[in-house]
Amino acid sequence: MALKATVFKVNLQIADMDRGYYQDHQLTLAQHPSETDGRMMVRLLAFIINASATLAFSKGLCVDDEPELWDKALSGEIDLWVEFGQADEKWLRKASGRAKAVQLFAYGGRSVPIWWKQNQQALERYQNLKVWNIAEESVSAMEALVSRTMALQVSISEGQIWLSDNNNSVLVEPEILKDIE
Repeated sequence: MALKATVFKVNLQIADMDRGYYQDHQLTLAQHPSETDGRMMVRLLAFIINASATLAFSKGLCVDDEPELWDKALSGEIDLWVEFGQADEKWLRKASGRAKAVQLFAYGGRSVPIWWKQNQQALERYQNLKVWNIAEESVSAMEALVSRTMALQVSISEGQIWLSDNNNSVLVEPEILKDIE
């Protein structure tokens, strides 16, 4: 019998001073049986950083042709394609050809600099690609916020992201390895 996804309900209150974006979002996150809490929280962080009325989680891990998080225009064009982990250059090339902007949220601690050194030269040619590095300490700290029902307040200012619930506050300072040109 196949394992089923675990469903998480998330109430986000976002105050993004860097973008002038202030909004509440009610999300339902499906955690694939093979997905860790840390990876799920990196997905949530990517949503927070790019939050908009049209940003949505897709079927993701279950569909080969779609990103896990995207922003699609009504015309069907993909405005933003978001990937996670230490993605293959060929996959990022495909995403860069299909979307106006692509973001990769790399995480994995000490393996990220090794992956980046191996892939940086190839990835530099994609002008619509932005690569973030989320530190292992940040991922671990965000795991403390995980519960089946989350109510999170988020404040973003000068690149610092504070996530808080009733019991914990977590500071995340993502590192930009490559920005969109």
